[in-house]
Amino acid sequence: MITPVILAGGSGTRLWPVSRKSYPKQFTQLVGKESLFQQTVARVSGAGFAPPTVLTAADFRFVVAEQLSNAGVNDAQIVIEPEARNTAPAILAAALMHEQTPDAILLVCPSDHLMEDHKAFFAAVTAGRSAAKAGALVTFGVKPTHAETGYGYLELKSSPKSYEPKPVSLRAFVEKPDAATAEAMVEGGKHLWNAGIFMFRVSAILEAFEVLAPRLVMPVRGAVSMGQRDLDFFRLDAASFARAEDISIDYAVMEGAADALTVVPFDGGWSDLGSWRAIHTNTAQDTDGNAISGGATAINCKGSLLRSDDPEMEIVGLGLDGIAAIATGDAVLIANLDEGERIREVVGTLKAKKKKQAEDFARCHRPWGYYETLSLGKRFQVKRIMVKPGAALSLQSHVHRAEHWVVVEGSARVTVDESVKLISENQSIYIPLGAVHRLENPGKVPLHLIEVQSGAYLGEDDIVRYEDIYARAEAA
Repeated sequence: MITPVILAGGSGTRLWPVSRKSYPKQFTQLVGKESLFQQTVARVSGAGFAPPTVLTAADFRFVVAEQLSNAGVNDAQIVIEPEARNTAPAILAAALMHEQTPDAILLVCPSDHLMEDHKAFFAAVTAGRSAAKAGALVTFGVKPTHAETGYGYLELKSSPKSYEPKPVSLRAFVEKPDAATAEAMVEGGKHLWNAGIFMFRVSAILEAFEVLAPRLVMPVRGAVSMGQRDLDFFRLDAASFARAEDISIDYAVMEGAADALTVVPFDGGWSDLGSWRAIHTNTAQDTDGNAISGGATAINCKGSLLRSDDPEMEIVGLGLDGIAAIATGDAVLIANLDEGERIREVVGTLKAKKKKQAEDFARCHRPWGYYETLSLGKRFQVKRIMVKPGAALSLQSHVHRAEHWVVVEGSARVTVDESVKLISENQSIYIPLGAVHRLENPGKVPLHLIEVQSGAYLGEDDIVRYEDIYARAEAA
């Protein structure tokens, strides 16, 4: 059996405004009907695979659990990283959690990549398994289709006669090249794109860390040994994990072990979907080369990407050529498709301007559902709240605000101090300032309500929690 290790803690910004720190691209439906995370889970499920180990950030733990459940995977091990320390500490933590089964084979996969040909990927994994069982560190290299400057490369010791999935020897890792170097490497035939996917025996990767990155072993081992269960999650110890160096697996281990590394070529429609150009390439196009999705219309356009993720936001392109026009409910991006590597500058500029849109969406996801602000004034805020069937907010109170709740769909069980009431559609209830209260959805359909807040301070940190089924902090 192969145990998948899925890395799902990233907070990618290159696909802003659809991907943001609060809800990054791996959990978003970018290409296809499922999120990239769910597509990754599907690739490494079924015969030959053990339940996956998923590493993610605390903010995403309930999103991961929900998307796993929706994908029919209920036996995954979800590991919470206290903070982002890059891929090396995350992979080492996963290996240490399987230390009692030293011969187990781990398959490390990013959660935000696209693969069109699942059978080809499985064939590549099968081809590399024997090498991994024998103790080799195996990586997967993608046959390049063009001279891409946004990827790292794997230089092989000799040109593969074909791209059949069979292990070959690696000469070196190559950093992201300039355009001329990328063209030369692709023409030479000895270079593959570095997909960032690895497979190895537990004992082999632990030995590699001990030899090549021993400074990481003690803090990460401490994070695992002192980690604790948290509901259905395993939370790594924060103090120990913070002492681990922020470093990628390539720099920490793989480049030092390049001579002993085995590469399996893979040719199956892979993309890291790291730019709007990549989204354009991997989305169905009309006869003029336009990729259109959501509430979008193209008139006299060619080679462009038009996308609206908000059903109330209609976007129309007129006379565009090679342009990405992306609309969400609170932000619009208009950019040349060739400027994808500079999207981070957009996010940085918005952060400098202290714009919420830089990292957060108008819709904020919570383990019980979501809320979104409809209107915000100096002493009032109007929210739309959705509570999933059977879910409940924490028992809480506020120091600075009172609230009115109006149920517009479904039914709500509302606790206010000692009173518990069932509120149906078109009914409302008042929550006085300081009252201890809770909102629950006892029904079988989502509960939608409008919340009107009034008070001197309306921040989300004005919450004192007394009970919480999701084990969040007692006081925010």
